Amino acid sequence: MNFPFYIAKRYLISKKSHNIINIISGISVSGITLGTMALIIILSVFNGFENLVISLFNTFNPDLKIEIKEGKTFTTDQLPADEIKSLPGVVSFTEVVEDNALVQYDDKQHIVTIKGLGDNFNSAALDSMMIDGRFQLKSKGRNFAVLGAGVAYFLGVNITDFSSPLSIYVPSRTRSPSLSFENAFNEKNIMPAGVFSIQQDFDTRYILVPIDFARELMEYSNQLSSIEIGTKAGADIKSIQSRVEELAGNEFRVQNRFQQQELLYKIMRSEKWVSFLILTFILIIATFNLIGSLSMLILDKKKDIAVLHSMGANNKLIRKIFLVEGMMISLLGGILGLLLGGVITWLQMEFGLLRLGSGEGSFVVDYYPVDMQFMDFVYIFLTVALIGLISAWMPVRQISRKYFMQKLG
Repeated sequence: MNFPFYIAKRYLISKKSHNIINIISGISVSGITLGTMALIIILSVFNGFENLVISLFNTFNPDLKIEIKEGKTFTTDQLPADEIKSLPGVVSFTEVVEDNALVQYDDKQHIVTIKGLGDNFNSAALDSMMIDGRFQLKSKGRNFAVLGAGVAYFLGVNITDFSSPLSIYVPSRTRSPSLSFENAFNEKNIMPAGVFSIQQDFDTRYILVPIDFARELMEYSNQLSSIEIGTKAGADIKSIQSRVEELAGNEFRVQNRFQQQELLYKIMRSEKWVSFLILTFILIIATFNLIGSLSMLILDKKKDIAVLHSMGANNKLIRKIFLVEGMMISLLGGILGLLLGGVITWLQMEFGLLRLGSGEGSFVVDYYPVDMQFMDFVYIFLTVALIGLISAWMPVRQISRKYFMQKLG
Protein backbone atom coordinates (compact mmCIF):
# COMPACT_ATOMS: atom_id res chain seq x y z
CA MET A 1 0.00 0.00 0.00
CA ASN A 2 1.14 3.55 -0.77
CA PHE A 3 2.80 4.86 2.42
CA PRO A 4 1.34 8.44 2.41
CA PHE A 5 -2.13 7.01 1.68
CA TYR A 6 -1.80 4.47 4.52
CA ILE A 7 -0.79 7.12 7.08
CA ALA A 8 -3.43 9.58 5.83
CA LYS A 9 -6.15 6.91 6.12
CA ARG A 10 -5.05 6.16 9.70
CA TYR A 11 -5.21 9.86 10.56
CA LEU A 12 -8.68 10.13 8.98
CA ILE A 13 -10.32 7.32 10.97
CA SER A 14 -8.27 7.46 14.19
CA LYS A 15 -9.37 9.43 17.23
CA LYS A 16 -7.48 12.69 17.63
CA SER A 17 -6.13 13.97 20.94
CA HIS A 18 -8.39 17.02 20.60
CA ASN A 19 -12.03 16.16 19.91
CA ILE A 20 -12.56 19.51 18.17
CA ILE A 21 -10.48 18.24 15.24
CA ASN A 22 -12.92 15.35 14.72
CA ILE A 23 -15.82 17.79 14.88
CA ILE A 24 -14.28 20.18 12.35
CA SER A 25 -13.41 17.29 10.04
CA GLY A 26 -16.99 16.08 10.24
CA ILE A 27 -18.26 19.56 9.47
CA SER A 28 -15.88 19.71 6.48
CA VAL A 29 -17.21 16.44 5.07
CA SER A 30 -20.83 17.50 5.72
CA GLY A 31 -20.33 20.90 4.07
CA ILE A 32 -18.79 19.40 0.95
CA THR A 33 -21.49 16.70 0.88
CA LEU A 34 -24.32 19.23 1.03
CA GLY A 35 -22.69 21.50 -1.55
CA THR A 36 -22.13 18.63 -3.96
CA MET A 37 -25.64 17.30 -3.41
CA ALA A 38 -27.08 20.76 -4.13
CA LEU A 39 -25.09 20.99 -7.35
CA ILE A 40 -26.42 17.65 -8.61
CA ILE A 41 -30.02 18.47 -7.72
CA ILE A 42 -29.99 22.00 -9.15
CA LEU A 43 -28.32 20.98 -12.41
CA SER A 44 -30.75 18.05 -12.77
CA VAL A 45 -33.70 20.43 -12.32
CA PHE A 46 -32.27 22.75 -14.98
CA ASN A 47 -31.83 19.74 -17.28
CA GLY A 48 -35.43 18.75 -16.64
CA PHE A 49 -36.84 22.18 -17.42
CA GLU A 50 -34.60 22.49 -20.47
CA ASN A 51 -35.84 19.17 -21.83
CA LEU A 52 -39.42 20.17 -21.09
CA VAL A 53 -39.11 23.51 -22.89
CA ILE A 54 -37.35 21.89 -25.85
CA SER A 55 -40.04 19.21 -26.10
CA LEU A 56 -42.76 21.90 -26.08
CA PHE A 57 -41.02 23.97 -28.75
CA ASN A 58 -40.35 20.86 -30.81
CA THR A 59 -44.09 20.21 -31.10
CA PHE A 60 -44.36 23.46 -33.05
CA ASN A 61 -40.95 23.97 -34.63
CA PRO A 62 -39.97 21.64 -37.50
CA ASP A 63 -36.77 19.60 -37.62
CA LEU A 64 -35.49 21.88 -40.40
CA LYS A 65 -36.76 25.16 -41.75
CA ILE A 66 -35.86 26.76 -45.09
CA GLU A 67 -36.18 30.53 -45.46
CA ILE A 68 -34.90 32.98 -48.04
CA LYS A 69 -32.14 35.28 -46.78
CA GLU A 70 -33.22 38.39 -48.65
CA GLY A 71 -36.86 39.23 -49.15
CA LYS A 72 -40.05 37.96 -47.62
CA THR A 73 -41.27 35.23 -49.93
CA PHE A 74 -40.05 32.77 -52.55
CA THR A 75 -41.42 29.97 -54.70
CA THR A 76 -40.65 26.26 -54.86
CA ASP A 77 -39.31 26.84 -58.40
CA GLN A 78 -36.28 28.50 -56.77
CA LEU A 79 -35.43 25.24 -55.00
CA PRO A 80 -34.76 21.67 -56.15
CA ALA A 81 -37.82 20.57 -54.20
CA ASP A 82 -37.95 17.04 -55.60
CA GLU A 83 -34.32 16.37 -54.67
CA ILE A 84 -34.87 17.63 -51.14
CA LYS A 85 -38.00 15.48 -50.74
CA SER A 86 -36.09 12.40 -51.86
CA LEU A 87 -33.22 12.81 -49.41
CA PRO A 88 -32.81 9.82 -47.06
CA GLY A 89 -34.46 10.56 -43.73
CA VAL A 90 -36.85 13.26 -45.02
CA VAL A 91 -40.49 12.31 -44.38
CA SER A 92 -42.37 15.59 -44.83
CA PHE A 93 -42.03 18.73 -46.94
CA THR A 94 -44.57 21.37 -45.86
CA GLU A 95 -45.10 24.69 -47.61
CA VAL A 96 -45.84 27.57 -45.24
CA VAL A 97 -47.18 31.10 -45.69
CA GLU A 98 -46.92 33.34 -42.65
CA ASP A 99 -47.73 36.98 -41.93
CA ASN A 100 -49.18 39.28 -39.30
CA ALA A 101 -52.90 40.03 -39.28
CA LEU A 102 -55.71 41.58 -37.30
CA VAL A 103 -58.36 39.11 -36.16
CA GLN A 104 -61.80 40.01 -34.86
CA TYR A 105 -64.27 37.82 -33.01
CA ASP A 106 -67.58 39.45 -32.13
CA ASP A 107 -66.48 42.80 -30.65
CA LYS A 108 -62.92 41.79 -29.65
CA GLN A 109 -59.73 42.24 -31.69
CA HIS A 110 -56.19 40.92 -31.43
CA ILE A 111 -52.99 41.10 -33.51
CA VAL A 112 -51.85 37.62 -34.49
CA THR A 113 -49.60 35.74 -36.88
CA ILE A 114 -51.49 33.78 -39.50
CA LYS A 115 -49.65 30.60 -40.44
CA GLY A 116 -50.93 28.82 -43.53
CA LEU A 117 -49.94 25.15 -43.67
CA GLY A 118 -49.73 22.87 -46.69
CA ASP A 119 -51.93 19.80 -47.04
CA ASN A 120 -49.10 17.41 -46.09
CA PHE A 121 -48.52 19.02 -42.69
CA ASN A 122 -48.01 16.35 -40.01
CA SER A 123 -50.26 17.29 -37.10
CA ALA A 124 -49.33 14.32 -34.89
CA ALA A 125 -47.25 16.42 -32.48
CA LEU A 126 -49.89 19.16 -32.18
CA ASP A 127 -52.73 16.68 -31.66
CA SER A 128 -51.42 15.95 -28.17
CA MET A 129 -51.34 19.68 -27.33
CA MET A 130 -54.99 20.37 -28.14
CA ILE A 131 -56.98 21.58 -25.11
CA ASP A 132 -60.29 22.26 -26.85
CA GLY A 133 -61.83 20.97 -30.04
CA ARG A 134 -59.54 19.18 -32.49
CA PHE A 135 -56.81 19.88 -34.98
CA GLN A 136 -58.68 20.32 -38.25
CA LEU A 137 -57.86 22.74 -41.03
CA LYS A 138 -60.16 21.36 -43.73
CA SER A 139 -63.30 19.29 -43.78
CA LYS A 140 -65.77 18.72 -46.64
CA GLY A 141 -64.35 21.63 -48.61
CA ARG A 142 -64.58 24.07 -45.72
CA ASN A 143 -61.63 25.86 -44.12
CA PHE A 144 -61.07 25.89 -40.37
CA ALA A 145 -58.64 27.62 -38.02
CA VAL A 146 -56.76 26.28 -34.99
CA LEU A 147 -55.93 28.94 -32.42
CA GLY A 148 -53.34 29.31 -29.71
CA ALA A 149 -54.81 29.28 -26.20
CA GLY A 150 -53.76 32.89 -25.59
CA VAL A 151 -55.41 34.09 -28.81
CA ALA A 152 -58.60 32.22 -27.92
CA TYR A 153 -58.56 33.79 -24.45
CA PHE A 154 -58.04 37.36 -25.67
CA LEU A 155 -60.81 37.00 -28.22
CA GLY A 156 -63.17 34.99 -26.00
CA VAL A 157 -63.57 32.35 -28.70
CA ASN A 158 -66.22 29.66 -28.26
CA ILE A 159 -65.53 26.90 -30.77
CA THR A 160 -68.99 25.39 -30.21
CA ASP A 161 -70.65 28.60 -31.39
CA PHE A 162 -70.98 28.09 -35.14
CA SER A 163 -72.70 31.43 -35.66
CA SER A 164 -69.60 33.54 -34.95
CA PRO A 165 -66.64 33.15 -37.34
CA LEU A 166 -63.24 34.73 -37.04
CA SER A 167 -62.76 37.77 -39.26
CA ILE A 168 -59.16 38.12 -40.39
CA TYR A 169 -57.76 41.30 -41.91
CA VAL A 170 -54.42 41.86 -43.67
CA PRO A 171 -53.22 44.92 -45.62
CA SER A 172 -53.92 44.68 -49.32
CA ARG A 173 -50.84 44.22 -51.50
CA THR A 174 -52.48 45.23 -54.77
CA ARG A 175 -54.95 48.00 -53.98
CA SER A 176 -53.77 51.59 -53.50
CA PRO A 177 -53.61 52.95 -49.96
CA SER A 178 -56.94 54.41 -48.98
CA LEU A 179 -58.59 56.06 -46.02
CA SER A 180 -61.32 53.48 -46.37
CA PHE A 181 -60.72 50.45 -44.14
CA GLU A 182 -62.54 48.15 -46.54
CA ASN A 183 -60.30 49.13 -49.45
CA ALA A 184 -57.03 49.10 -47.48
CA PHE A 185 -57.48 45.59 -46.03
CA ASN A 186 -58.39 42.16 -47.28
CA GLU A 187 -60.93 40.33 -45.15
CA LYS A 188 -61.84 36.66 -44.92
CA ASN A 189 -63.91 34.73 -42.42
CA ILE A 190 -63.09 31.31 -41.01
CA MET A 191 -64.57 29.10 -38.30
CA PRO A 192 -62.43 28.02 -35.34
CA ALA A 193 -62.08 24.25 -34.93
CA GLY A 194 -59.73 23.87 -31.96
CA VAL A 195 -57.38 25.44 -29.46
CA PHE A 196 -53.81 24.34 -28.72
CA SER A 197 -51.54 25.18 -25.80
CA ILE A 198 -47.77 24.80 -26.19
CA GLN A 199 -45.92 27.79 -24.81
CA GLN A 200 -46.88 31.39 -24.19
CA ASP A 201 -44.97 32.77 -27.19
CA PHE A 202 -46.93 30.47 -29.51
CA ASP A 203 -50.24 30.48 -27.63
CA THR A 204 -50.65 34.27 -27.72
CA ARG A 205 -49.46 34.68 -31.28
CA TYR A 206 -50.50 32.00 -33.77
CA ILE A 207 -53.59 31.03 -35.71
CA LEU A 208 -53.10 28.04 -38.03
CA VAL A 209 -55.08 27.93 -41.27
CA PRO A 210 -54.93 26.07 -44.63
CA ILE A 211 -52.29 27.46 -46.97
CA ASP A 212 -54.73 28.21 -49.82
CA PHE A 213 -56.86 30.27 -47.41
CA ALA A 214 -53.76 32.22 -46.31
CA ARG A 215 -52.62 32.77 -49.89
CA GLU A 216 -56.01 34.09 -50.96
CA LEU A 217 -56.12 36.38 -47.93
CA MET A 218 -52.60 37.71 -48.59
CA GLU A 219 -53.02 37.86 -52.37
CA TYR A 220 -50.31 35.31 -53.11
CA SER A 221 -50.35 32.85 -55.97
CA ASN A 222 -47.66 30.26 -55.25
CA GLN A 223 -45.39 32.26 -52.92
CA LEU A 224 -44.04 30.79 -49.68
CA SER A 225 -42.66 32.23 -46.45
CA SER A 226 -40.81 29.06 -45.54
CA ILE A 227 -40.61 25.32 -46.02
CA GLU A 228 -40.73 23.01 -43.01
CA ILE A 229 -38.98 19.65 -43.26
CA GLY A 230 -39.74 16.69 -41.01
CA THR A 231 -37.29 13.82 -40.59
CA LYS A 232 -37.49 10.22 -39.44
CA ALA A 233 -36.97 9.41 -35.79
CA GLY A 234 -33.27 8.85 -35.16
CA ALA A 235 -32.22 10.40 -38.47
CA ASP A 236 -28.90 12.26 -38.68
CA ILE A 237 -30.37 15.79 -38.79
CA LYS A 238 -26.95 17.43 -39.02
CA SER A 239 -26.14 15.44 -42.17
CA ILE A 240 -29.56 16.14 -43.69
CA GLN A 241 -29.22 19.86 -42.91
CA SER A 242 -25.82 19.96 -44.59
CA ARG A 243 -27.22 18.27 -47.70
CA VAL A 244 -30.26 20.59 -47.84
CA GLU A 245 -27.95 23.62 -47.56
CA GLU A 246 -25.96 22.35 -50.54
CA LEU A 247 -29.11 21.84 -52.61
CA ALA A 248 -30.77 25.12 -51.57
CA GLY A 249 -27.73 27.28 -52.29
CA ASN A 250 -26.52 30.52 -50.76
CA GLU A 251 -29.81 32.35 -51.26
CA PHE A 252 -31.49 30.30 -48.55
CA ARG A 253 -31.02 29.77 -44.83
CA VAL A 254 -31.56 26.28 -43.41
CA GLN A 255 -32.07 26.15 -39.63
CA ASN A 256 -32.40 23.22 -37.25
CA ARG A 257 -34.53 23.39 -34.11
CA PHE A 258 -31.71 24.79 -32.00
CA GLN A 259 -31.02 27.57 -34.51
CA GLN A 260 -34.73 28.46 -34.76
CA GLN A 261 -34.75 29.17 -31.01
CA GLU A 262 -31.04 29.86 -30.55
CA LEU A 263 -31.45 32.76 -28.12
CA LEU A 264 -33.76 30.78 -25.85
CA TYR A 265 -31.44 27.77 -25.71
CA LYS A 266 -28.43 29.97 -25.01
CA ILE A 267 -30.26 31.70 -22.17
CA MET A 268 -31.23 28.36 -20.62
CA ARG A 269 -27.67 27.05 -20.85
CA SER A 270 -26.32 30.30 -19.41
CA GLU A 271 -28.72 30.15 -16.48
CA LYS A 272 -27.65 26.58 -15.77
CA TRP A 273 -23.94 27.34 -15.68
CA VAL A 274 -24.39 30.59 -13.77
CA SER A 275 -26.18 28.56 -11.11
CA PHE A 276 -23.33 26.06 -11.23
CA LEU A 277 -20.80 28.85 -10.59
CA ILE A 278 -22.84 30.31 -7.71
CA LEU A 279 -23.13 26.93 -6.01
CA THR A 280 -19.43 26.31 -6.65
CA PHE A 281 -18.61 29.50 -4.73
CA ILE A 282 -20.77 28.21 -1.88
CA LEU A 283 -18.84 24.94 -2.04
CA ILE A 284 -15.57 26.87 -1.85
CA ILE A 285 -16.80 28.59 1.31
CA ALA A 286 -17.71 25.18 2.75
CA THR A 287 -14.13 23.97 2.18
CA PHE A 288 -12.76 26.66 4.52
CA ASN A 289 -13.50 24.16 7.28
CA LEU A 290 -11.15 21.76 5.50
CA ILE A 291 -8.31 24.29 5.76
CA GLY A 292 -8.92 24.73 9.49
CA SER A 293 -9.28 20.99 10.08
CA LEU A 294 -6.06 20.18 8.26
CA SER A 295 -4.14 22.97 10.00
CA MET A 296 -5.21 21.70 13.42
CA LEU A 297 -4.41 18.10 12.44
CA ILE A 298 -0.85 19.08 11.49
CA LEU A 299 -0.40 20.72 14.89
CA ASP A 300 -1.95 17.71 16.62
CA LYS A 301 0.43 15.30 14.88
CA LYS A 302 3.65 17.23 15.53
CA LYS A 303 5.12 14.30 17.47
CA ASP A 304 4.34 11.93 14.60
CA ILE A 305 5.96 14.39 12.21
CA ALA A 306 9.09 14.47 14.36
CA VAL A 307 9.25 10.65 14.42
CA LEU A 308 8.75 10.37 10.67
CA HIS A 309 11.37 13.03 10.05
CA SER A 310 13.88 11.26 12.31
CA MET A 311 13.21 7.99 10.44
CA GLY A 312 14.24 9.64 7.18
CA ALA A 313 10.98 11.09 5.83
CA ASN A 314 11.72 14.29 4.03
CA ASN A 315 9.53 17.37 3.92
CA LYS A 316 8.04 16.35 0.56
CA LEU A 317 6.80 13.03 1.92
CA ILE A 318 5.34 14.62 5.05
CA ARG A 319 3.57 17.23 2.96
CA LYS A 320 2.16 14.50 0.75
CA ILE A 321 0.69 12.67 3.77
CA PHE A 322 -1.36 15.68 4.83
CA LEU A 323 -2.20 16.58 1.24
CA VAL A 324 -3.66 13.10 0.76
CA GLU A 325 -5.51 13.51 4.07
CA GLY A 326 -7.15 16.71 2.80
CA MET A 327 -8.03 15.10 -0.53
CA MET A 328 -9.60 12.13 1.24
CA ILE A 329 -11.85 14.43 3.30
CA SER A 330 -12.81 16.37 0.17
CA LEU A 331 -13.46 13.33 -2.01
CA LEU A 332 -15.38 11.56 0.76
CA GLY A 333 -17.73 14.53 0.97
CA GLY A 334 -17.92 14.75 -2.81
CA ILE A 335 -18.77 11.08 -3.30
CA LEU A 336 -21.39 11.15 -0.54
CA GLY A 337 -22.89 14.29 -2.10
CA LEU A 338 -23.03 12.70 -5.55
CA LEU A 339 -24.74 9.61 -4.13
CA LEU A 340 -27.28 11.56 -2.07
CA GLY A 341 -27.98 13.99 -4.91
CA GLY A 342 -28.41 11.11 -7.33
CA VAL A 343 -30.80 9.28 -5.00
CA ILE A 344 -32.93 12.39 -4.34
CA THR A 345 -33.08 13.17 -8.06
CA TRP A 346 -34.04 9.58 -8.87
CA LEU A 347 -36.81 9.68 -6.26
CA GLN A 348 -38.17 12.86 -7.84
CA MET A 349 -38.04 11.26 -11.29
CA GLU A 350 -39.84 8.13 -10.14
CA PHE A 351 -42.31 9.41 -7.56
CA GLY A 352 -42.64 13.17 -8.14
CA LEU A 353 -42.03 14.18 -4.55
CA LEU A 354 -42.15 17.93 -5.23
CA ARG A 355 -45.19 19.25 -7.07
CA LEU A 356 -45.57 22.38 -9.17
CA GLY A 357 -48.42 24.32 -7.63
CA SER A 358 -51.32 22.92 -5.70
CA GLY A 359 -53.94 22.25 -8.33
CA GLU A 360 -54.16 19.65 -11.06
CA GLY A 361 -53.48 21.04 -14.52
CA SER A 362 -52.14 24.38 -13.28
CA PHE A 363 -48.87 23.79 -15.16
CA VAL A 364 -47.74 21.83 -18.19
CA VAL A 365 -46.40 19.18 -15.81
CA ASP A 366 -47.54 18.40 -12.27
CA TYR A 367 -44.08 17.77 -10.80
CA TYR A 368 -40.69 19.44 -10.99
CA PRO A 369 -39.02 17.86 -14.04
CA VAL A 370 -35.52 16.52 -13.42
CA ASP A 371 -32.99 14.77 -15.62
CA MET A 372 -29.66 13.34 -14.47
CA GLN A 373 -26.83 13.61 -16.98
CA PHE A 374 -23.60 11.66 -16.61
CA MET A 375 -21.39 14.58 -17.62
CA ASP A 376 -22.84 16.70 -14.80
CA PHE A 377 -21.56 14.11 -12.33
CA VAL A 378 -18.15 14.17 -14.00
CA TYR A 379 -17.91 17.99 -13.98
CA ILE A 380 -19.01 18.22 -10.35
CA PHE A 381 -16.61 15.49 -9.20
CA LEU A 382 -13.70 17.19 -10.96
CA THR A 383 -14.73 20.55 -9.46
CA VAL A 384 -14.85 19.08 -5.95
CA ALA A 385 -11.48 17.37 -6.48
CA LEU A 386 -9.87 20.60 -7.71
CA ILE A 387 -11.29 22.67 -4.84
CA GLY A 388 -10.20 19.98 -2.37
CA LEU A 389 -6.69 19.90 -3.79
CA ILE A 390 -6.27 23.68 -3.56
CA SER A 391 -7.80 23.80 -0.07
CA ALA A 392 -5.54 21.00 1.17
CA TRP A 393 -2.40 22.46 -0.40
CA MET A 394 -2.78 25.87 1.26
CA PRO A 395 -2.24 24.78 4.92
CA VAL A 396 0.24 22.04 3.95
CA ARG A 397 2.43 24.46 2.02
CA GLN A 398 2.34 27.26 4.58
CA ILE A 399 2.74 25.21 7.75
CA SER A 400 5.32 22.83 6.34
CA ARG A 401 7.50 25.70 5.17
CA LYS A 402 7.47 27.50 8.54
CA TYR A 403 6.97 24.62 11.00
CA PHE A 404 9.22 21.85 9.72
CA MET A 405 12.34 23.98 9.54
CA GLN A 406 11.84 25.31 13.07
CA LYS A 407 10.84 22.13 14.86
CA LEU A 408 12.66 19.46 12.96
CA GLY A 409 15.66 21.30 11.62
